[in-house]
Amino acid sequence: MTLRKKLYPWAIALPKKISVSLATLFGLGNLKAPGTWGSAAGVILYGLLFYNMSILPYVVFCALLAYIAAGICDSAERFIGVHDPHRINLDEFVAMPICYMPLLGEPFSLPGVVLGFVFFRFFDIKKPWIINKFQSIEGGGGIVADDVAAAIITCLVINAFGYFMSGYFA
Repeated sequence: MTLRKKLYPWAIALPKKISVSLATLFGLGNLKAPGTWGSAAGVILYGLLFYNMSILPYVVFCALLAYIAAGICDSAERFIGVHDPHRINLDEFVAMPICYMPLLGEPFSLPGVVLGFVFFRFFDIKKPWIINKFQSIEGGGGIVADDVAAAIITCLVINAFGYFMSGYFA
């Protein structure tokens, strides 16, 4: 049994149309700058579901979404036939809420959300430090892992900004 079958047994059964539609956020991935569109949709996800969530459910829900996204992206990647195709942007969508994890206990204000978006896009595009290493992981795990790494670094950066500039970003 392959690692993919062990990690995402449910995703193997996904039909092509469903997995590709979900992985490309129902066509947002076909627009110019698909990662930016996926990230923008992820900001909306944060605002709708995560904004006032306490830390434990926040972490659990983010981990669950990342796992589900990895399975869907794995399935879509197999159907598309290209490793980490640009049009898959579900990974950015599920990573964005991680950027805004309230390590200081308070949700971020609009300037903090904008700052998080900018830092995430920078880290996701440039892939500095260890972020680039995650992209080489095979399948959906690799598609999602580099974005999660970029989101974690963004989270640490904007929480540091929030700590040192309290009241402005948080």
